[in-house]
Amino acid sequence: MAKEVKITQSDLYAARIFFYAAIPLLKVICESEPKFGDKFIGKNFVFQISALYDKAEGGKFATHFVVEDGKWTTHVGAIHEKPDVEFEFSDLKKFIIFFTGKGMPLPKIKGILKLGILVPVLMALLRMAGLMQAKDKPEKFEDQIMLCKLYLYLIPNGMSQLNKLGHPDVKAVTGISPDRAYALIIEGYPELQSWIRMKAGKTMSGRGEYKRCKPFLAMKFKNPSLALDILMSKADMVQYIREENLFVDGAPEFGGTVGNLMFTVAYYALGTYLDEEK
Repeated sequence: MAKEVKITQSDLYAARIFFYAAIPLLKVICESEPKFGDKFIGKNFVFQISALYDKAEGGKFATHFVVEDGKWTTHVGAIHEKPDVEFEFSDLKKFIIFFTGKGMPLPKIKGILKLGILVPVLMALLRMAGLMQAKDKPEKFEDQIMLCKLYLYLIPNGMSQLNKLGHPDVKAVTGISPDRAYALIIEGYPELQSWIRMKAGKTMSGRGEYKRCKPFLAMKFKNPSLALDILMSKADMVQYIREENLFVDGAPEFGGTVGNLMFTVAYYALGTYLDEEK
């Protein structure tokens, strides 16, 4: 008889971040790096990543992509009944361990003989995982740019997803917030921007410049390398502000609040909570 796997609330927070914020970044890899994206030109298929969980609707969590002539469409949190290729994990814990780089519990692969789809998908997925599971920032500048893009797109969305699940630390901020937007910006790189908007307990996030109005607070990093020092928790945020490597534009007294929310996302996305459970 198989051992029952205990799924904790922390696992559910982590799973939400991965299925709704991290896995969709696979499309970003394919759209941003031609050496991966060009391999899908002329191809049409559905690719899905899933993890079995009997308490979820449909018996599992999933996100899938529909690729039409190399163009990717993301279906977040949605199950496709007949994907051409699927990576299906036998339980949620194994899925999280795999995607946080804490171990290598392999998924069941459906469509394993469809090598023309499977191989380029796997290469793109390994590229994304290799960047996001890195302990140190990449040496190559183009890799720093790519990793910054992944982090900046993940973090505000991750905050919003935790809010939707009612995470108490996030709700403590969003629940009392008037209509305010917070932005993350790397100066000189228009594509390296993202934002989260909060109002009375509700949130929404987006990529690029926040154009509705000037953000209530914008954290502006001097360059990609210095941004990664903070995003990868390699430097002290207060010190970087003091040294003008990080500029807080707007309401600086809220900089710590945003920083704490960023680290909350990282706590689950990096699997730090798993280390504390041992």
